[in-house]
Amino acid sequence: MSPPKLFLSYCWSTPEHEQWVVDLATELAQAGVEVVFDKWDLREGHDAIAFMEKMVTDPTITKVAMVCDKLYAEKADGRRGGVGTETQIISREVYERTDQNKFVALIAERDENGAPFLPAYYKLRIYIDLSDAASYVENFEKLIRWAFDRPLYVRPQLGNPPAFLTEVDDFSLGTSSLAKRAIEGIKSDKSFARGAFEEYLSTFSANLDRLKSDDRPTELDDLVVLKIDSFEPFRNEYIHVLTAVVQYGEPGSSHVAVHKFLESLLPRYERSEEQSSWQEDEFDHFKFIGHELFLYSLAIYLRAQEFESAAALLTQPYYSAGRARTSEKSLSSFTAFRECMRSLERRNKRLELRRLSLRADIMEKRSKSSGIPFQAVMQADFVCFMRAELDGPSEYDRWWPETLLYSRHNYGAFEIFARAVSKTYLKEVLPLLGVPSLEPIKVKLKEFATDKGSLPRWDFQSFSPSALMAFDSLGTKA
Repeated sequence: MSPPKLFLSYCWSTPEHEQWVVDLATELAQAGVEVVFDKWDLREGHDAIAFMEKMVTDPTITKVAMVCDKLYAEKADGRRGGVGTETQIISREVYERTDQNKFVALIAERDENGAPFLPAYYKLRIYIDLSDAASYVENFEKLIRWAFDRPLYVRPQLGNPPAFLTEVDDFSLGTSSLAKRAIEGIKSDKSFARGAFEEYLSTFSANLDRLKSDDRPTELDDLVVLKIDSFEPFRNEYIHVLTAVVQYGEPGSSHVAVHKFLESLLPRYERSEEQSSWQEDEFDHFKFIGHELFLYSLAIYLRAQEFESAAALLTQPYYSAGRARTSEKSLSSFTAFRECMRSLERRNKRLELRRLSLRADIMEKRSKSSGIPFQAVMQADFVCFMRAELDGPSEYDRWWPETLLYSRHNYGAFEIFARAVSKTYLKEVLPLLGVPSLEPIKVKLKEFATDKGSLPRWDFQSFSPSALMAFDSLGTKA
């Protein structure tokens, strides 16, 4: 990195100020800046005007710093003395140059009101303040960065547009105005709030059909991932609306509508009766969306400590017509929301990604835009897993807690279990798991301990249910 060459313009105000400028020039030189400074470079017999013009005529001088105190500002505005001559040169350059990065004012003194002394031509421009000893070091670093053209904050390189903008054509649920109305209604306690929320949910569900697979000539797993990507803004919208409803509404007032909404997603997991032809796994994006929305709904209730609403999502069955397992109308438990996505398994192999769970990876990455910590999603996933296990799962009613692959980064129990050290709090948490006491949990944990193969595994990785719920500490305090 070649040293920048900087011309220092200042006024001989007082001996103390001159020494201050000498010290500044010395510090700049010690920091690798080549300073063009009259006390070092102007000798008897030299042309003072030519020296001043050098700041413009010498192409190697890339920076000009004006040390501004009261006298400098007065002489600059009055065009008096050497400062006045330099001002005529500098002001013309400042006004005419399209590149405004060559000149900067350094504040050495302020008036009695704290305003910096600046020449009139420079008053609306950004300066560097060296007048306060308390902030001198920090602002001197700014000066060095400016001299070397190495700002602290650098514009990042532009990435590629999100896939949902470029590869899925004009997908919209048409719910943005309904979302705003629902949030406005609940925050302002309007009489239409409940109806607005239900209208938002029903429109959201009905318009999900716009995300059906099409005949685009591409790998099916590519199409599934594209449609999942395109849905992300609308998932975030749903999270925003439900969070507002839970935060501002009456406790327990929303879970019936949410249950009905989630229930409406299940038929999209498979072909409709009218659909005569389809590709295997072409509904996998709906399986991902339904699973994700269920987990985030539960996570929002758990974060708000609305345990009755959370328990309702786990307890009340879901009506689904024509489920593939029974080929008839039936009721399903919440475990229906988590179904295998073979398209992602094939994608993992086809692209040789070698990921333990591509689904978990996608969910973790997408969580960053949700406004909900991934820890909260994992907590909801763990609650679903334990509830399904404690319910005595059949072959079809188990819950594979995909996100817990990331629980190895968790260094303690999930929040609701950490709080459940309190007996009072524990009484509120137990209904989530569908048990009246700790004894059924203790029995289940012993089963896991004696038969580790019963726990979900990703190659050699698994998790400890006992640790994630801090079982030994549950209910140990009043």
